[in-house]
Amino acid sequence: MEPSSSSLKKPEKRLGIIKILLVIAAGCSLIIGWFIFSSQTNPYIKETLSLKGSSDHGERLFRMNCAGCHGIKAQGLVGPSLKKVSSRIGDKKIINQIINGRTPPMPSFEMEPQTMADLLAHLHSIN
Repeated sequence: MEPSSSSLKKPEKRLGIIKILLVIAAGCSLIIGWFIFSSQTNPYIKETLSLKGSSDHGERLFRMNCAGCHGIKAQGLVGPSLKKVSSRIGDKKIINQIINGRTPPMPSFEMEPQTMADLLAHLHSIN
C-alpha cells in the first residue's frame, strides 16, 4: 500500500510550523535580550541607582506629580496602587515606567537622576 499524498505532507507541515515557532522564539529572545541589555547599560539608570535619595523630597514630588492618579497614600485611583511597588518590581523597571510612561494613560516624566533617586526613596518607603 502506497502512502497517500496527504500523509506525506503532514511531516512537511509540522516542520514548517516548527520553523515558524523557532523564528518567533529567536525574535522574542532578541527583543528581551535587547531590553535587558539596554536597561543595564543606560547611563541615566546607572547614575540614578548610584545616588542616595531623599524620601522627604521624593514624597513632595510624589504628591505633586503622582498622587492625582495613584492617590495621596499611593492606594491607587486611576493608576494602580503603588504600595510595596518596589518589592513587586525592580528599580530599573520603575524608572523605565516613569520616564517612558510604558502603560497608558501613564505619562512620561523627564527628571534629573537625583530627583528620580528621591522619588525611588519615597516609593521604597510606601507600605
